[in-house]
Amino acid sequence: MFDLHRLRLLRELKRRGTLAAVAAALSYAPSSVSQQLSQLESEVGVRLLEPVGRRVRLTEQAEILVAHTEVILERLERAEADIAASLTDLTGTLRIASFQTAALTLVPATLDLLRARHPRLRVHVTHMEPEKSLPALQARDFDLVLAEEYPGNPNARPAELEQEDLLDDPLHLALPHGAGRPDADGPTAALRSLAHHPWVMEPEGTAARHWAVTLCRDAGFEPDVRFETADLLLHLRLVEQKHAAAFLPDLVWSGQRPSVPLRRLPRGRRTRRIFTVVRRGSNRHPAILACRDALARAAGLRSGQKMS
Repeated sequence: MFDLHRLRLLRELKRRGTLAAVAAALSYAPSSVSQQLSQLESEVGVRLLEPVGRRVRLTEQAEILVAHTEVILERLERAEADIAASLTDLTGTLRIASFQTAALTLVPATLDLLRARHPRLRVHVTHMEPEKSLPALQARDFDLVLAEEYPGNPNARPAELEQEDLLDDPLHLALPHGAGRPDADGPTAALRSLAHHPWVMEPEGTAARHWAVTLCRDAGFEPDVRFETADLLLHLRLVEQKHAAAFLPDLVWSGQRPSVPLRRLPRGRRTRRIFTVVRRGSNRHPAILACRDALARAAGLRSGQKMS
């Protein structure tokens, strides 16, 4: 019988890439991780790691073992969910990661609802963008992630993760007062009128940046990106102060009246999808169900405020 703890270390090594990263994530000494994996090699009877420069990589046999470990861990997730469901009171800790605008607009109301219904549930929230939080979810650093998907930029969907749609968030072209052509004939013309204007966008490598640059290129120009930040409130401030144009979602205004002129985007590019992600097998856990229900109610409350 293989030791489950050591199997999890092997899985962590596949996820995190280095022994040092595994040790840091789990608060172990690197030498302890190395020793545990050496013992696992002895248990299995085959080589699991091979050196590549100063790093190590998993052998074919190790990859097979990790695949089976994933199945075992999913079953354990289901067992944990079933045990929690058998209890009358919801306790423990729920670890959530959320990108900025959802953290500002949806998470506080969600926390209010959870506190009222499940006062003994401890909720831990981390602000983290999906590019980092989704791999961290797979590594079991979080229990639920709030993520986003931009039009024309579908996210990868690992088999061990499960998504559930939460809401569609409209996207807009935000113009500094007096910039561009307010009377431009159509969304593409409005975009093109800002071809020589400074822009603020999210950092290189993010889905939002790829979507935004593609949108500008489809309109016939390369954007002059002078400001890069994942902070959409800073995007808004730079537009308000007439330093840059930007693409901003509805959630930025938290139901308030927009403070800068907005223009519609080309058809098929106007909405980002917001959804929750959990590990497969944990979707029936009462804390996950309660959180998803509270998030849906928070999104509904926000829609009601927007309509009123």
